[in-house]
Amino acid sequence: MTTLPSRVRIVEVGPRDGLQNEAAFIPTPDKIAFVNSLAEAGHTMIEVSAFVSPKWVPQMADASFVCAGITRQPGVRYTALVPNLQGLARAREARVDEVAVFPAASETFSKRNINQTIDEALAQVKQVCDEARTMQLPVRAYLSTSFGCPFEGAVAPSRVAELTAQLIDLGAYEVSISDTIGVAHPRQVSDVLGHVMQRVPASRLALHFHDTRGTALVNVYAGLAAGVAVFDASAGGLGGCPYAPGATGNLATEDLVYLLDGLGITTGVQLETLAAASRAIEPLVGHPLPSRMFRALQATHGRA
Repeated sequence: MTTLPSRVRIVEVGPRDGLQNEAAFIPTPDKIAFVNSLAEAGHTMIEVSAFVSPKWVPQMADASFVCAGITRQPGVRYTALVPNLQGLARAREARVDEVAVFPAASETFSKRNINQTIDEALAQVKQVCDEARTMQLPVRAYLSTSFGCPFEGAVAPSRVAELTAQLIDLGAYEVSISDTIGVAHPRQVSDVLGHVMQRVPASRLALHFHDTRGTALVNVYAGLAAGVAVFDASAGGLGGCPYAPGATGNLATEDLVYLLDGLGITTGVQLETLAAASRAIEPLVGHPLPSRMFRALQATHGRA
């Protein structure tokens, strides 16, 4: 049997990637309570918000207030997405523990998402990494559309490998190879990682899956088998991408934890406490959360 990692770090992206595409604005106190509940569930890394233009992502307009209001737990890293030096300055003022940048692997998506070519985006990543280094702020990178683009289709694994290596060279300590629209399948995951790991070790990689086609968990297993031990996930399966037509929710944290618990892989995240955090946010978004494990726990909770 394939040797799997004994421990996985989950990067909880529900408060940012999960909420950013929700039509209903979530009040700031409820966002704060959501982050605090996720920390209580045992998460050690939570992406709290994004310091982006409220014109483009209105849900993140209160990023500074959310960061100011959370109860910071020892051992938890509170992170935020930043697009540029202005966002980085705001994030530093909000006392985040690290920041994340988000270039793409396809030109059309890059232009649609951040109105920049890939080369322009990488130049901006360099600016952020250089300035963050002076602030002693670690930088994590998402590489969007690594498994497929909604506008261009297939993305060459060699291109993903090249860009991942560039991001590490520019100063990112870790690159989250991202299936932004949920098209990846296990063989593709193995293929892409095979190319990437010729340039960058598994210890510097993470995986970010969406569950558009119901393959997120089997893709996680393919990642585990390749030696990746960091996965992004969103409580309740919240989220999508406003610039990726048809993209549904992120890999649900409850589903991921259930899988990893079953495999005997340690995460430190308590499933029932995590589900309670999702249960509190569900009525605020105004629709059922898609996580299968959350729905199963809800059914059990309803019978109790």
